[in-house]
Amino acid sequence: MNPIRQLIVIVEDDASMGRALQRLLHVSGFDTLLFDSAEAFATATNTPVPHCLVLDVQLPGASGPRFYEQLANQRPPAVFITSHDSPATRSAVTSAGGGELLTKPFVAQDFLDAISRAVLRGPPP
Repeated sequence: MNPIRQLIVIVEDDASMGRALQRLLHVSGFDTLLFDSAEAFATATNTPVPHCLVLDVQLPGASGPRFYEQLANQRPPAVFITSHDSPATRSAVTSAGGGELLTKPFVAQDFLDAISRAVLRGPPP
């Protein structure tokens, strides 16, 4: 019997970073979908609700925190990633309801731990 693999959606405009995260999650037992912008994810059809979102803070178009704020009531938990950590970035993530923020480059195990915590915690209230 195959256990159901959790779906993680990655929204990352850096293609190499997106592919690296996708590979890491696959070898760690997750299913993934990768989008290069918040708009690409928002307009995708037939996309199942993910168990967790990985959102780059600085995306073209809507930023990761702005996009997350605008999601419907049943928002999945999110892990935010950024190359530009600052008090303003942390404030934007916190205000959006994000509980996890990692600064690039990060250790693979720290990323997987953040995913696990987010999935266990579930969606924000």
